[in-house]
Amino acid sequence: MQQLQDTIEQLWQHPELVNENLSRDAIRETIAYLDEGKLRTAEPTASGEWQVNEWVKKAILLYFRIQEMQTYEVGPLEFHDKIPLKTNYAGKGVRVVPHAVARYGSYIEPGAILMPSYVNIGAWVGSGSMVDTWATVGSCAQIGRNVHLAGGVGIGGVLEPPQASPTIIEDNCFIGSRCIVVEGVRVKKEAVLGANVVLTQSTHIIDVTGTEPITYKGEIPERSVVIPGSYSKSFPAGTYNVNCALIIGTRKESTDKKVSLNDALRDYSVAV
Repeated sequence: MQQLQDTIEQLWQHPELVNENLSRDAIRETIAYLDEGKLRTAEPTASGEWQVNEWVKKAILLYFRIQEMQTYEVGPLEFHDKIPLKTNYAGKGVRVVPHAVARYGSYIEPGAILMPSYVNIGAWVGSGSMVDTWATVGSCAQIGRNVHLAGGVGIGGVLEPPQASPTIIEDNCFIGSRCIVVEGVRVKKEAVLGANVVLTQSTHIIDVTGTEPITYKGEIPERSVVIPGSYSKSFPAGTYNVNCALIIGTRKESTDKKVSLNDALRDYSVAV
């Protein structure tokens, strides 16, 4: 793997070499490892943080460069693209409902469910997770195990710059309908986002559970229950409300995560 990484780094510095057969083999081998789950664009470390594997993202960008446009036919449907679709879902142990689409180079763990949805190259979706109807998982996004991305959720992707952290949804999270999580925001384990929460790196995430507000950016703490909100901000033309996210409580400890989720929604009257 180190030799493969060294080759990709060399090709990134000298893109004129990508037309050589051995160079193309190295790029395609890296994408195959991604597709099989042997590599990740970002992965958790022993300390609980996340490490971005920049060279893997570089390989994806090089893959786009060497791939040629092709026509793919799936029954009566036709696609014209550089990246083929994933196949052999039965062998992979993944349930895929029409018209779910996952690109080659993404990894879907056995036991995951794809409702009519879209998963882009470089993404990772864990076992027991559901990507619900019309939800999208962007390039290189990391979706943990036993996560529910509800209808219409948008998880943003990122390829450039290579060092940029992808959007991360950790294990046992519930992301409510029409939520948008982009720009490398990290939603930590067991958090609940109510419907229509929008999170970017600049979004104010305000914990209102104590006597004084605490503001976060780019990260939702573990087991937080979050709803959309707003705060007042002064501009030259006057004072206006700006969207934010409000942490209104935490999920209770439970051996059954689904029961815990339902309790959180009932306790805080969170819309899903």
